[in-house]
Amino acid sequence: MSTEDEFLTPNGQYQNLKVYDVGRCIYAITYYFAHKYLKPGDRTIDQMVMAARSGVQNIVEGNVDGATSRETELKLTNVARGSMHELLCDYRDYLMLRQLEQWDVNSEKAKQTRRVCQQHNDPAYYQEAIKTRSDETIANIAITLISQFDVMIAGLLKHLKAEFLKHGGAREEMTRARLEYRRRQEQGEPRNRSERREPSNQSNPSYRSNPSNPSNPNNPSNPNNPNNRSNQSNPNNPNNRSNPNYRSNPNNPNNRSNPSNPSNPSNPSNPSNPSNRSNQSNPNYPNSRSERSERSGSDGSDGSDGSDNLR
Repeated sequence: MSTEDEFLTPNGQYQNLKVYDVGRCIYAITYYFAHKYLKPGDRTIDQMVMAARSGVQNIVEGNVDGATSRETELKLTNVARGSMHELLCDYRDYLMLRQLEQWDVNSEKAKQTRRVCQQHNDPAYYQEAIKTRSDETIANIAITLISQFDVMIAGLLKHLKAEFLKHGGAREEMTRARLEYRRRQEQGEPRNRSERREPSNQSNPSYRSNPSNPSNPNNPSNPNNPNNRSNQSNPNNPNNRSNPNYRSNPNNPNNRSNPSNPSNPSNPSNPSNPSNRSNQSNPNYPNSRSERSERSGSDGSDGSDGSDNLR
């Protein structure tokens, strides 16, 4: 699917982030360590546990919220990084205050711990392994994991910044997708193969509300338009026989009172019209010449007794 159709990135896949798995391992170790080796009532317990939790939860929240705000995703991801740095200081302070050793990064124990931590991202593994380790060893394991977490989240932030420079923020993507959608609608194109929506552009001839569309009920040429005079079911149609004014409609050519109707007695072209000159040769016309000749008779009389003489 193109970026024009999918402006909300399918985020929420934080479970696939390795940095998320490492963060959960750090949280499991910290919860055990703080409650086992710190005195009850010590505020450091809550601070360490909450810092470890924040490092995980902000990755989750940032990843999900990034669908609508890349700025929020960047901020929360960096908050997760800051929380883990706060926890890192707590572990270092614990070792310093109790005069315990913080392993050198080039020591054999530190190298071996890094190899093991790179191979295991399951919190259950560490929950079981630390039960037989000392507080010094657990603190150094946590420090190693936090260092690996920091490298990973720095890479994630770099990736997010590159994505922002390439695609812009969510608002830019929404504007770009909207403009592309409108362009396709104006051209009558579907958004994708599975979608065949009717164009919403009223200037498009195929749009139903376009007056020039034959399927528009208001189109005068639409047979279903009641104002269409060619519609036989239109009561205003003078040719509609069901029209009560069918016969009396003066515009109806079949109306006998219509002067242009040949059946109208007042129509000059009506053979029955006394004023029709063509009736002079009509034998049924009372004033026809043929009738007057028959009435006068061959003997020259008027052919009548004077009682029914037509004048």
